[in-house]
Amino acid sequence: MDLDHLKSWIGRTEVRSDLLTPRLAEAFDAMLDEEPRRYESGDEAPLGIHWCLGNPGVRASGLGRDGHPKREGFMPPVPLPRRMWAAGALTFHAPLIVGLNVTRQTTIASLELKKGRSGLLCFLELDHLYMQEGLPCVTERQTLVYREDPKLGESPPEPAATGDACERIVQTITPDPVLLFRYSAVTFNGHRIHYDQEYARKVEGYPDLVVHGPLIATLLLRAAAREGRGRRIEHFAFRGLSPSFVGRPLSLATAPVGEKVEAKALSDGRVSMAAQGRFAS
Repeated sequence: MDLDHLKSWIGRTEVRSDLLTPRLAEAFDAMLDEEPRRYESGDEAPLGIHWCLGNPGVRASGLGRDGHPKREGFMPPVPLPRRMWAAGALTFHAPLIVGLNVTRQTTIASLELKKGRSGLLCFLELDHLYMQEGLPCVTERQTLVYREDPKLGESPPEPAATGDACERIVQTITPDPVLLFRYSAVTFNGHRIHYDQEYARKVEGYPDLVVHGPLIATLLLRAAAREGRGRRIEHFAFRGLSPSFVGRPLSLATAPVGEKVEAKALSDGRVSMAAQGRFAS
């Protein structure tokens, strides 16, 4: 792998625009099984909807084997076949408003190779800036990791311990294939691990369909925001620790600590995702 060549992508930027429509806001809430709400232009958009905006509309022939866009053009051509959304950090400067255009500016921030227990790992960090009418609304540092294919007979990693913090369960859901399909639809995400069971099992080595990392992060973000009792959540950072799978209960736990809130997603006795939010003062 030519690391110097891959690092030449650092600093590249692309800009995409999208319209945040009332229908998208209503579909987003419906996907999350929220109480129905009729959105009008000028309303605040639901938290987490930014992940539905500015995603590239790549034609079918431009997709790789996993359903993601081929790594060419803007994205560095990392040769490792498997992709995961590892972590993220969000700052909310102002609410996104329904009925306005959203501009997403993406910059390749860093690229690093590491050796893990399962082989070579490539960590790619992207900076996203979401703006409306020239003003910043959301900034995001997104961390992706690319991995090698699983080896035959490879043992799964040890589960992450749940610990004794954040044990107050505030919501439990059981993600089903329809939820995964609808989230893939609203985010225009073609990653086959979320809907193609045979591919998920035989190619990427998972026991079943995988719940989207940003979907879990959205559920944790909204659970954390409810702990604010009217205070606006200003910062939210999350890290994926182990995958969650379709048909298995996913519990959300939160623990407010002053101006902050700790949050976890728990599944199969494991911590699937850990997060921390901070409220505006």
